[in-house]
Amino acid sequence: MSTGHVLKDDSSPRMDLLLFIILGAIGAITPLAIDMYLPAMPVIAHDLGVSAGSVQMTLTAYTAGFTVGQLVQGPFSDSYGRRPVMLLGIVLFGLCSVVCACVNDIDALTYIRAAQGFAGAAAAVVIQAVVRDMFNQENFAKAMSFITLVITLAPLVAPMLGGHLAVLFGWRSIFWVLTGFALLVILMVLWKIPETLKEENRQSLDLKRTLKNYWQLCQSKRSFGLMLCGGFSFAGMFSFLTAGSFVYVDIYGVSPDKFGYLFGLNILGIMLMTSVNSRFVKKVGSIIMLRFGLLIQFVAGLGLLIGWFFDWGLWGTVPFVVLFIGMISTIGSNAMGLLMSGYPHIAGTVSSLAGTFRFGVGSIVGVIVAAMPGDAVWPMVFSMATCSVLSGVSYWVSEKSLRSA
Repeated sequence: MSTGHVLKDDSSPRMDLLLFIILGAIGAITPLAIDMYLPAMPVIAHDLGVSAGSVQMTLTAYTAGFTVGQLVQGPFSDSYGRRPVMLLGIVLFGLCSVVCACVNDIDALTYIRAAQGFAGAAAAVVIQAVVRDMFNQENFAKAMSFITLVITLAPLVAPMLGGHLAVLFGWRSIFWVLTGFALLVILMVLWKIPETLKEENRQSLDLKRTLKNYWQLCQSKRSFGLMLCGGFSFAGMFSFLTAGSFVYVDIYGVSPDKFGYLFGLNILGIMLMTSVNSRFVKKVGSIIMLRFGLLIQFVAGLGLLIGWFFDWGLWGTVPFVVLFIGMISTIGSNAMGLLMSGYPHIAGTVSSLAGTFRFGVGSIVGVIVAAMPGDAVWPMVFSMATCSVLSGVSYWVSEKSLRSA
């Protein structure tokens, strides 16, 4: 167990900038595993001689594995500590990356991507629990905004890097780069990340108790609504992740390497709104910032529908996609802060279930989008607009239950 520095609630985020950068790098594992892969999906379909839907299913398989992984690894981190669970997951992620680089069959790639997602879940779920160990509700949202800002640097460069790797060295090189990144992250965890869960705060691993905790969270309309709110918001983005490369590359004629630059605009949107959130959340509170994010995302979804209806083309789609995805961090971090504030003693379990909702809903939407025509724009824009509405409705149900309590 690490005996390194452990942050306190009154610690300044600026004083622990290096720790935030490393936590952000750990959290970047899944964005890299998804976003480096996106521009190569049409290339993979051509190389393996399969349909677009088959390759889209490999992405859905990753998120499905990620969903299950969060259910398991959150409770484990509440029992055995954050650090060992994180390390084991990253090691398994690296091994899966090696196998993905070597397969020649789409079915094998799909199965291994699911296993890779399961392993990658450890980093994502434990990071949120680590930050919750360190900070209270408002400071949690602010700290997660800083960390998310670091994490968003990964998907900013990942599609560009993935596109160039696919063109210059083939799509398999993407997985070799992921392997190298996993090794680097392991070294950073060993060097800098402390164990934040004290021995006296650990719960014995008990399946019955874990299921009871999950049931308690689902029974609460407020908690259930907040988890669905974050889940549908993320699912809207996942609609773009599933279909966006085919819409941009195959329908709008964007080359795979240029797709990365357009995708990077989404990340700039996230970075901008994350910065706005971290600046204002302490002043106006998590509830106001969450409502703001939901409103802007709804406007973006409506804009996508209008752009599709009037056939505005690529540049009638890109700005609204950027606006929609830019709100993901604002909605997610504030919904999570509100959710976790009521359950500090089971932060890992809460993070697991919330992540399961987020990626579970995203996976379901991804399967639906993959089953729709791959040569049309409407499946992507309709699903994004619908998810923005459902996210807002979920929050409304959550707040209504709180007012009537």
